Amino acid sequence: MLAWTIYISFAGALVLALLPKGNAALARWFALAVSVTGFAIAIAGFAAGAGQGRVTLIDAPWVASMGIRFTLAADGISRVLVLLTGLAAVAGVLFSWNIEVRTNEFFAFFLALIGGVYGVFLSFDLFLLFVFYEIAIVPKYFLIAIWGSTRREYAAMKLALYSFVGSAMVLIGLLAAYAMSGSHSTGLVALANANLPVSEQMWLFPMVFVGFGILAGLWPFHTWAPTGHVAAPTAASMLLAGVVMKLGAYGCLRVAIGLFPHGMDPWGFSFGGIGSWRDVFAILAVIGIVYGALVALAQTDFKFVIGYSSVSHMGFVLLGLVTLKQIGVTGAVLQMFSHGVIAGLLFAIVGRIVYERTHTRQLAELETMHLGKRMPFAAWAFVIAGMASMGLPGSSGFVAELQVLVGAWIAKPWWTAAAGVGIVVGVAYTWRALQKAFFSDRLPTPEEHPKEGWLKFEAITWPEIAGTALLMAATVIVGVYPKILLDSIEPAVKALLAGGMQ
Repeated sequence: MLAWTIYISFAGALVLALLPKGNAALARWFALAVSVTGFAIAIAGFAAGAGQGRVTLIDAPWVASMGIRFTLAADGISRVLVLLTGLAAVAGVLFSWNIEVRTNEFFAFFLALIGGVYGVFLSFDLFLLFVFYEIAIVPKYFLIAIWGSTRREYAAMKLALYSFVGSAMVLIGLLAAYAMSGSHSTGLVALANANLPVSEQMWLFPMVFVGFGILAGLWPFHTWAPTGHVAAPTAASMLLAGVVMKLGAYGCLRVAIGLFPHGMDPWGFSFGGIGSWRDVFAILAVIGIVYGALVALAQTDFKFVIGYSSVSHMGFVLLGLVTLKQIGVTGAVLQMFSHGVIAGLLFAIVGRIVYERTHTRQLAELETMHLGKRMPFAAWAFVIAGMASMGLPGSSGFVAELQVLVGAWIAKPWWTAAAGVGIVVGVAYTWRALQKAFFSDRLPTPEEHPKEGWLKFEAITWPEIAGTALLMAATVIVGVYPKILLDSIEPAVKALLAGGMQ
C-alpha cells in the first residue's frame, strides 16, 4: 500500500507538468488532491503496520546482472517518516496557495520532490535508495532558484553542490560495500548481514556518515542550510527543514550505522579523550546544537533565526543516533518527526503569514508593528510553535529531546551537559524572536513611521488556518500521546541496532 505514495506523487508531478498553463486554481487543487491522497495512504499504511516488523511492499529484479533489485519495504522507522512526509506535503501545498507565477511547474517540482522523499524512506535496496536520494536534489534546486528570494540562485547552487559532494561520498561507500561484501547484492539486509571486515568499516563508516550528514546539517558542513532556508519559498523551506534534512539523518541511521556498525568501535588509542568515530560525531553534534542556538540568538532576520534553530535541533537527531542506545536512537527518530512538524510550522508562520503581509523579516522593523495586536492568529500560533520548539511538556519536542538526552547521559554524561547549554540558549532565542516580532511595545521613530496603509494587513486565509491547525495538531497529539509513534519506532530501532536489520 505505501508504495503508492511514490507512484501517485510522481504521476501527479507529470500531470501537472502537462496541464494547460494559466489555470493556477486547477493546479493548486490538483496538487492538494494528490498530496492528501498520499497522506491518506501514509496514515492507512501506518495504521495497518502497527505491531508488525518489516513488511516487503515490492521486490522485483531491476539490474539483475549486478544484483540490484527494486525493493520497497517498510518498518516502524520508515512508516513514521512516510507519515511525516505526507503531513509536510499537505501543509506545503496549503501554504503555497498564493503561488501565481508558473504555478503548474511549481507544484510539479514540489510533488517530484515529495515522491523522491517517499522513495528514500521506503527503499531497502541501497542503489535504489541512492537513486531516489538524487532525484530529490533536482526539484529542490529549481524550487529555490526560480521561486525563492534573497540570493536565491546562490543558495540553490550552494545547496546542490553540498548535496552532490555528500552524494559522491555516499556512492563511494556504496560501491565499496558492494565490492567487499561478496554477496552480489545491493539489498540493505544482505549487505548488513555480509559481515564486512572491521578494518574496512572503520573508513567506510565516517565517509558515509559525513556524506549523509551534510544534508542533515552536521556541523561544520551545515552552512547550506540557513542560506537555503532563507532563500527558499515557504513550501520549500518547510520541506527542506521538514523532510529533506531528514533524508540525511535517515541515511546516517539506515546506511552508515546499519551497514557499518563496527565503524564506531574504539580505535585502540585516544587523543584528548576522543577514541572513536562515535566520539568525533558526538562532539560535532553537540557543537552543532550549541553553535546553531548561539548564532540564532544573534540574528536580526526572523527567518535566519528559524534557519539556525533547525541546525541546532538537527544536532539532537545526530547526537541521539551516535549514542547507540535504544532510547537515544528512538528519541532521534522521534525528533526527526517532531522537528519536521515544528520547523515546518515556524517557517510557515514567518515566511508565509508574516512576511507576505509585512514585506520584511527584520526584527527591528517588525517590533514597531505590534503584530500581537494586529495579527493575533500568527502571534499565538508562533507562541505554540515556539514553546514546542523549546521542548515544552505536552509537545512532541519534549518527549523526543528527553529521550535523546537520556541516551546521551547513558553513553557519556558530559554530552548531555553540553547539549543542555543549547537548550537554554534555545529558550533565549525563541523568547527574543517572539517578543521582538509580536509583543514589543516600542513605538516607531519619525524616520521609521510607516507609510499609510502599511499596517492594514490582509485577513488570514483558510489554507493558512488549515495548514497551521494540521501541523499544530500533530505536535500536540504526539506530545500528549507519544506511544502512537513509539510503538512503531522502538521495535525497528531494536532490530537495527541488533545488527542485520532482521
